[in-house]
Amino acid sequence: MFWNAMLLALREIRRNVLRSSLTILGIVIGVAAVITMVTIGQGATAQVQADIQKLGTNLLQVFRGQGFGGGGGSRSASPPFTMEDVRAIENDISGVRAVAPTSNQGTQAIYGNSNWSTQVTGTSDKYLDVRDWTLASGRNFSESELRAGAAVCLLGDTVKQELFGDQDPLGLSIRLGKLSCQVIGLLSVKGQSGFGQNQDDIVVVPLRTLQRRLAGNSDVNAIMVSARDGVSTEKVQADLERLLRERRKIREGAEDDFNVRDLKEITSAFTSSSRVLTALLGAVAAVSLIVGGVGIMNIMLVSVTERTREIGTRLAVGAMARDVLLQFLVEAVTLAAFGGIIGIALGLSAALLATSAFRVPFVFNPGIVILSFAFSAAVGIVFGFFPARRAAQLDPIEALRHE
Repeated sequence: MFWNAMLLALREIRRNVLRSSLTILGIVIGVAAVITMVTIGQGATAQVQADIQKLGTNLLQVFRGQGFGGGGGSRSASPPFTMEDVRAIENDISGVRAVAPTSNQGTQAIYGNSNWSTQVTGTSDKYLDVRDWTLASGRNFSESELRAGAAVCLLGDTVKQELFGDQDPLGLSIRLGKLSCQVIGLLSVKGQSGFGQNQDDIVVVPLRTLQRRLAGNSDVNAIMVSARDGVSTEKVQADLERLLRERRKIREGAEDDFNVRDLKEITSAFTSSSRVLTALLGAVAAVSLIVGGVGIMNIMLVSVTERTREIGTRLAVGAMARDVLLQFLVEAVTLAAFGGIIGIALGLSAALLATSAFRVPFVFNPGIVILSFAFSAAVGIVFGFFPARRAAQLDPIEALRHE
């Protein structure tokens, strides 16, 4: 009985191809829009997570002042950190894998006739461990170079390309302002961070080199702390805050003059916001499915009116009301299912093009594909039931009289 109803439905659809195509257009657009929006949203979420992970694994950043990233009006009034603070964190806080003090200064990097405005970061040999950053070639700072404040540096890929192009800079010297330093290593490519910053636009020097020969002070403006795998970053953060409050002699009840930022919390916040936005876009796109369902119901009602004599003939020769109900219901569901299949193909194609254009990963989610198809079929059932029920309840005598 079901297969007979399916054959009748396919025959009717084939007989009115143009009308059937226009009928399912709303379903096609709705399914395609849902899949496209959700796929782009999930790709953007994955991109944000990957970008923030580039900053380092299990990373906590300690800044002077309050606010996001240690900003705010209190930063200039907040005392800098010291190397004693760094050593106290290394020795007194369990669960810490590596600690790297940092200070930054913008300057002009010069080699020959090429120059580039960049950021110079003074730090220790632990910086690469904390940031999960590898060297493309060369070596890291030695202990003697760190103690002496030697004029050596590591180049980010952007600075290397701007100053040297395809030339190998290892062993050559560049000028950072008035400081001449030898290139001993090249950093691997990191790309942009989740905050839009080009991480490869950097020159790394020993902390004492920056303090003595560029900044003219002994300040440590930030401390990067990497927690060991399996250790809760929340516990490390709490221990950090307690230790620094003691060392900086902050009274109980007074606000901190520093800020500890856990990248896991930032990743979670960005991911939650992105998921909410994705769900909102998907819900808006799903409205098209409702519109498509209304279109199917409208056409099915027209079809019932057109085929009143056919229905009356079937009922007169012994067809049951449930047979007529099934026939029209299967026809509505078939239309919706065809729309869902075409919409899936169109949506995945559009999502692939869009993610490529926006330079975010294409994240194939079989769940949303199955859900979209199931929802389109459900729309066919819901909006096809009323016309099908109306056809099944026709009086055979009145139907045969219909012109």
